[in-house]
Amino acid sequence: MTTSDIDHQQTRPLTGTVALVAGATRGAGRAIAVQLGAAGATVYATGRTTRTHASEVGRPTETIEETAELVTAAGGEGIAVPVDHLRPEQVRALVARIDEERGRLDVLVNGLWGGDHLIPWGKKMWETDLDQGLRMLDLGIRSHAITSSCALPLLIRNPGGLVVEMTDGTAEYNTRFRENFYFDLAKYAPLRMAFALGEDLKEVGATAVALTPGYLRSEAMLDHYGVGEENWRDALADEPHFAIAESPVYVGRAVAALAADPERHRWNGRSLSSGQLAREYGFTDADGSQPDGWAYFIEVVHGGKDATADDYR
Repeated sequence: MTTSDIDHQQTRPLTGTVALVAGATRGAGRAIAVQLGAAGATVYATGRTTRTHASEVGRPTETIEETAELVTAAGGEGIAVPVDHLRPEQVRALVARIDEERGRLDVLVNGLWGGDHLIPWGKKMWETDLDQGLRMLDLGIRSHAITSSCALPLLIRNPGGLVVEMTDGTAEYNTRFRENFYFDLAKYAPLRMAFALGEDLKEVGATAVALTPGYLRSEAMLDHYGVGEENWRDALADEPHFAIAESPVYVGRAVAALAADPERHRWNGRSLSSGQLAREYGFTDADGSQPDGWAYFIEVVHGGKDATADDYR
């Protein structure tokens, strides 16, 4: 092995790795795909919004084609595939394509959601429109189950595979009621999915984890506060807790660090956060900070600890 080969392995530790990021159009999913690419992976980026068609929650400024191009520009190989993950035949076709083109799948990221616009904050279960509630469960639970069912036979063909169930909130935080019956279920279920998949996968040498970003500065959240990434602190006048916010890059680096860790099976079945993994692996957010949003919310916002968001950055 030459010196250049060694250097390449150090800077691109996921070279030869094949990943599927389900729900990679924008936000955390896009950042995860790009950071996997930056580490050298081939990434299949799926979603429902393309340059010729936008989903009911999609925006023409954020497409899976652009995500794939960003993956390639970062140093990997990005491949955009339009997929509705609630349609098993489309997911099976995707997995068959990955098998045909690459013959393996090493990392599956279940980042599917897209239900924020459906959450009726402040309404009781019986006050929530049933179709609206069930749609949240489809987007946050059923889509994950379909994707895992179709993709895991390929992932377990080789030992060492990684499944990342994306959610919102750690297991500790999600013991709290998440304000709406259906949203609560949709965000707690991936924690149990990771636990259950961990039980199924440990005998075949694969690993499943649940992972949450902290207070995410997604495109949608920045738009909500009327700010951009360059001036996001201007939002603190309206929402002081936004001081603990993290960019999507942070959780993307968390997934890349997990995928590159040969000892990642020690996390099997567990609930993890971007801030927790930053302390373990030493990566930072794009600005060099290491925010720990969920610790801040648990200990300060809800626990009454005398501290500020800056103490958790």
